[in-house]
Amino acid sequence: MLKNKFIFSHFIYPGPGKPQDIRQIDGQYEAFTVVEKTTKQNLTQLLASETSTVITESLLAGAIAMALCYIVRLQRTKPPGAKLNCRILVVTGSDCSASQYMNYMNVFFTAQKKNIVIDVCALDQHLSLLQQGCDITGGIYLKVPQLQGLLQYLLWVFLPEPPIREKLVLPPPVKVDYRAACFCHRELIDIGYVCSVCLSIFCKFSPICTTCHTVFKMPAPLAVKPKKKKIKL
Repeated sequence: MLKNKFIFSHFIYPGPGKPQDIRQIDGQYEAFTVVEKTTKQNLTQLLASETSTVITESLLAGAIAMALCYIVRLQRTKPPGAKLNCRILVVTGSDCSASQYMNYMNVFFTAQKKNIVIDVCALDQHLSLLQQGCDITGGIYLKVPQLQGLLQYLLWVFLPEPPIREKLVLPPPVKVDYRAACFCHRELIDIGYVCSVCLSIFCKFSPICTTCHTVFKMPAPLAVKPKKKKIKL
């Protein structure tokens, strides 16, 4: 579990130290009790230590990158031959900023290379960039129609593992919006210009690439063929 804090991402669970031995409370499984208590403590400390009123965009791409690093670290601790089935579930009510387009693409293709599925549960609005990540990694993207049924959607759609999902009747997939974000205005575009050196995308032609500073030649005007004169008979 991760939470963004302006320019940093912090782990809410697991904690930095070893989990303490907790006895069973009200018939709850001990492992669930440890997760609940650790999450509440770390979240309370995070909110209590926050004193700034600066509002910035969500750094969800950084949180996903931290989750990937944590998964890779766990995989290295496994004995040879052991396989760790890992997934990342993103539950968000914020917008995915187009200014982090490259960061999102980096984590999406890294997860695809590591065979890590990314699922997204959008609570507030449609998130096209995260939808692309689900399609790239083979995950499920769902815009929750009613917040009252959030728990049911989490248990029904996101809890089953990918091999089991093929046998379930899940919400039909929606059409993926694969529009890219331009590097000049950070907006999704349908048609644009691509730098042939660094593959940066721009919505308008620029003689100099603002990313790699490559100088391009101005396109020459199209030659106009003279119109043939009609011969009168």
